[in-house]
Amino acid sequence: MKKILLLTTILMIAACGGVKKTQEALNTGNYVTAMDKAIKNLAENKTKKGNQEYITLLEEAFAKNAEREEQEIAFLQNDGNPANLETIYNKYVQLKRIQERIKPLLPLRINDQGRNAKFHFENYDNAILNTKDELSEHLYENAIGLLKSAKYKSDYRAAYDDLKYVQEISPGYKETVSKMDEAYNKGLEFVRVEIGNLTEQIIPERLERELLDFNAFGIDNFWLQYHTNPLANVKYDYAMNLDFMEINVSPERVNETQIIKEKQIKDGWEYLLDRNGNVVKDSLGNKIKVDKMRTVTCKFFQFTQTKSAQIGAKVRFTDLKSGQEINAYPLSSQFVFEHIFANYQGDKRALENDLLVYLNAREVPFPSNEQMVYDAGEDLKARLKGIIAKYQFN
Repeated sequence: MKKILLLTTILMIAACGGVKKTQEALNTGNYVTAMDKAIKNLAENKTKKGNQEYITLLEEAFAKNAEREEQEIAFLQNDGNPANLETIYNKYVQLKRIQERIKPLLPLRINDQGRNAKFHFENYDNAILNTKDELSEHLYENAIGLLKSAKYKSDYRAAYDDLKYVQEISPGYKETVSKMDEAYNKGLEFVRVEIGNLTEQIIPERLERELLDFNAFGIDNFWLQYHTNPLANVKYDYAMNLDFMEINVSPERVNETQIIKEKQIKDGWEYLLDRNGNVVKDSLGNKIKVDKMRTVTCKFFQFTQTKSAQIGAKVRFTDLKSGQEINAYPLSSQFVFEHIFANYQGDKRALENDLLVYLNAREVPFPSNEQMVYDAGEDLKARLKGIIAKYQFN
């Protein structure tokens, strides 16, 4: 019973908290927020007694929001500035959307007043269509003007954004699609990518190929294209150079370590003797047996094969219009090959389990210098991807 009462109390507090927040939104003029909260609760259960307050709050918020929005629309229309068309259009669409969310909930009965909640719905369809036509025409003409007068790529991008919005609200309007293509192609920035080798080592072809595979980097920049194979008909805006400054591969080394291990092990059993050399018996007269221990020794020879490779590089970004280097970032990575094997002399029972595993291993061929450099380049690829993914030219 106590648990039921506690749960009921918690639910009542939560319900009161929701109503209070909705009332606060209404009182502060956040009518859409108040309506969202009320609609959400009423959609779950509009006949629930605890949701009665949401009905009156929704009724009041709807009326106040519609009045305020229509007044603002009238003001913007009287201003006569075509730049206001998008705001007017969005306000009409929002007004209609709110009505469409409320309609499925009707009727909403206010029990203590003995009436249904009143909502004065307007038909905004003509206003939406007319404003959409005016807005589409305005944005389209503005974009066409930008395409003709553009001096910078940012102008083409602004024209593209306007045309994209026109295509969203008025699909197929005039030559919107073809003009979008024109704006996109002229707004693109192109980066020429080159790899330089300033070392005396050979860069593995596989590593170079993967470093130039920008598709695998997952770069998501709508207005930027990296070309690893520069095209003759493209005027490049920037250059990205990845210069290998040093590649060091260590000699192949095998280090030997010798360890002597001793351990006492059980080697059979014997009878327990007293000080006089007599066999000790238990209370039942049975001779007592004890483990017979002896010390064993083993020489453990551990061999460690090691080889390492280090790469030092630098990525540079250059503005090809000015010829100035914009930024440069150092890159470095390392790969270490290590393999351990062992053998022994003596009794291997003296060895711990963590040493025994190495007895099963054998000497292996060292990786080639090319493979070592490639493995070191794995970390280099990750670092390069991180720089490119975050880098902004503008």
